[in-house]
Amino acid sequence: MKFIGKFLFTLLLLLLLLIVVVYVLLQTRWGAGWVSRWITDNTDYHLSVTKIEHNFSNPSHFILDDFSFGHDGQPAIVVAKRVDLGLALTQFSDPLHFDTITLHEGVLNAANMANRIAWPMRANRLQLNEMAINSPQSALPFSAGQVTGGVIPWKPEVGDLLGNNASFQMSATTMKLDGVVGNNVLIQGRIANNQWVFSNVGADLARGSMTGSAQRDAQGNWNIARLRLTDIRLQTDRTLQDFLKPLMALPSIHIDRMDMTDARLQGPDWAVTDLDLALKDFTLRGEDWQSDGGSLSMNASNFINGRLELNDPILNLSFSPQGIQITQFSSRWVNGLVRAEGNWARQNKRLTLDELMLAGLEYTLPDNWRDRWMQPLPGWLDSVAVTKFSGNRNLVIDINPDFPFQMTALDGNGSNLLMARNHQWGIWSGSLNFNAAEATFNRTDLRHPSIALTADDNQIKVTELSAFTGTGMVESLATLDQAPTRNLALTLNGRSVPANLLHNWGWPAVSLEGDATMQLKLNASLAAGTPLKSTANGTLTINKDQQSVQQTLHNGALQP
Repeated sequence: MKFIGKFLFTLLLLLLLLIVVVYVLLQTRWGAGWVSRWITDNTDYHLSVTKIEHNFSNPSHFILDDFSFGHDGQPAIVVAKRVDLGLALTQFSDPLHFDTITLHEGVLNAANMANRIAWPMRANRLQLNEMAINSPQSALPFSAGQVTGGVIPWKPEVGDLLGNNASFQMSATTMKLDGVVGNNVLIQGRIANNQWVFSNVGADLARGSMTGSAQRDAQGNWNIARLRLTDIRLQTDRTLQDFLKPLMALPSIHIDRMDMTDARLQGPDWAVTDLDLALKDFTLRGEDWQSDGGSLSMNASNFINGRLELNDPILNLSFSPQGIQITQFSSRWVNGLVRAEGNWARQNKRLTLDELMLAGLEYTLPDNWRDRWMQPLPGWLDSVAVTKFSGNRNLVIDINPDFPFQMTALDGNGSNLLMARNHQWGIWSGSLNFNAAEATFNRTDLRHPSIALTADDNQIKVTELSAFTGTGMVESLATLDQAPTRNLALTLNGRSVPANLLHNWGWPAVSLEGDATMQLKLNASLAAGTPLKSTANGTLTINKDQQSVQQTLHNGALQP
C-alpha cells in the first residue's frame, strides 16, 4: 500500500510538473508558435500568435499578442495587437464560446470570411478597443475606424460580424453606414432577425453634426423617428437628381420628424445655402409618397438648379392622403417677387393655384422656351389651374435672333385660368389681360400695348389687341382654335402707322413710305412643327393720301 501511495504521489507530482512545464512553455514564443502551427495544420483556420500570457491574479483570462486569425486560403478576418479571452463554464461543452473577447488595436474584416462558412468563435460579450471594422456583406453594410465599444452577445454569422440578435454600443472616429459617411460617431442600438434599431446616433457629418434615432427592417425599409442635421456643409459631384436617387432606390423611408438647420449643399449644377427645413410624418416609396397630416416647412437664402435661381425662398406644405396643400410659397426671382398658394390633388394630378403673383421680374426667356412649352409635363402633373393671377411692373425679354422682343413694365391679371391639361401647356380656359408701358417686337417699337383674351375648350378669342406706334395706333381681333391644327383668324387695322409696319413681322415690304392706313385679314395655322409662314393666307390693304396698295399672300407666298 505504501508503494502504491508513493507511486500515485510521484505520478501526481510528475503530472503537476508537466502542467507547469506546459504552462510555462505556452507563454514563450516557442509555445505560442507551436499552438499557432497546430491549429493551422489541423483545422480549417490559420492562426498566428507571438505570445500567450496568463496571470493568476486574473485566472480566467488569457492574453494573446499579435493575434491573426482567419479561414484557410483567405486573408485574416481578425488582426489585433492584443486579444483578451475571458473563459466561461460553457467552454466545457463549447470550447470556442467565451465569456468575453476583447480586441485591441487591429482590424475585424468580415469581407474576408469564406462563403457559407460561419465564424467559429462566440462570446457573451465582444469588447473592441481602437479597432477597425469592415462588414460590407451584412444586412446593413458598414465600415468603421478606431472603434471602441461592445456587442452583447456576440454570435457572428456568415458574412455578418454582429450576428442576428445582439445589442451594441460603439464610438468610432470614422464610420460609413449604408453609404453615409460620418466622423466622431456614437451609435447605440440592437439587431434582431435582421431588423436594426438605432436608439441613439450622433456624428459629425459634412462639417456639421447629426443626431437621431431610426429603425430598418429586414426588407430594407427605414423608419426615422427623429433626425436633426445642423451646419451641414456638403459638396458632391452628383447632379441633384443623382443626389436624391439613393432615397428613391430604398423600398421605403418614413420620417416622423426631420430638422435641418443652416445647411449648405452644392453639386455641379445646383446649390442651396442657409437651408432650414422641418419635415414631419412623410413616407417616400420610390418616386411616390404617402402622408396623413404631415408637413414641410423650409426656407433658404439661395436655391440654384441649372438656370433657375431663387433668392430667399419660403415654402410651407401640408400633406394628406388627398394631396398637398401649398399654404405659402414666396421667393425673390430675377430681381422680382413670386408668390403663390394652392394645392395639388393626387386623384387627378392637378395643381391648382388659388393665387399667383409676379412682380418686378426682369426675366430673359431661355433660348429653347418654345420647345419647353411644347414638351409634355411629367406624369405626376396632369393639369395646372390658376384661380387668380396678377403681374406688376415686369420686364420680359426674348433674345432669339429670329424674332427678339421685349416688354417693359408689363402688368397683367387673369382669372379661372387652365394653363395645362393632359400634360400639355396652353391657355385652355379662363380670361387674361396684359398691358405694358413699352414693347419692341423684332425692332418695331410699340407704346402701351394691350391684350385681352378669353379661352374655352374650342378656341382662344382675343377681344382686344392694341398698341400705339409712330404717330398712330393699331388694333386687332383674333381667334385661335384649340384643335391640334391651331387655326388662326386675325384682323388688324392701323391708322397713321408706318406703311411697312408689318415688314419686320414677316410680311413682304410695300412700295409706300410714311404713315398710312392699313387693314389686314389673315388666316394661318399654329400647329406644332409647322412653320407659320407656309400656312399664311391673307390680304393687306394700305391707303396713303390718294394711293392704295393691296397685297395677297397664299401659303406664305406673295401673289402677283
